[in-house]
Amino acid sequence: MDGQGGQKESVLKPRFISHGTLGCKNMEATRKFYEEFLGLECVQTSPRSMMVRLGGNHIYAVVQVGEDKDKMPRHYHNGLDVTTDEEVDEAYQTVLAAQEEWGIHDVNRPAPIHGTYCFKFWDLDDNCWEILSNPANGYTWIFDQGDQEGRGHMDRKFRENRPDR
Repeated sequence: MDGQGGQKESVLKPRFISHGTLGCKNMEATRKFYEEFLGLECVQTSPRSMMVRLGGNHIYAVVQVGEDKDKMPRHYHNGLDVTTDEEVDEAYQTVLAAQEEWGIHDVNRPAPIHGTYCFKFWDLDDNCWEILSNPANGYTWIFDQGDQEGRGHMDRKFRENRPDR
């Protein structure tokens, strides 16, 4: 994309971004957390791997790498969308209450950031998750804005451009 709604010619011709990869320390514990706490759909693909998804065709391959897995930096987080700011606040309280039971840690307070309202936390595998309020089609609304200048999506007023505002 050229940032203004047109498609640029690319060297490679992929159809779509199909997946990403997450590491885990213990497949059984991670699957339980993903299904019972995060609400993800999981399918085991081998004793050391599974595929997970929620609400679409983009999936994550999850690979058991053991206890030496590094902590995911916050900028490499994984977003889980909810509809309203109130749902973000409710999720925040749920995450705080569930820290000990699920191995959740480093929970940040909700704040208005990059056109959304969100908070982040790290799970039992040290993967970073963001719970954020977003319109029905996620961040696709940002493509309608085109390339940004100045503070861009970091400007607190950028949120006013959302289609649900």
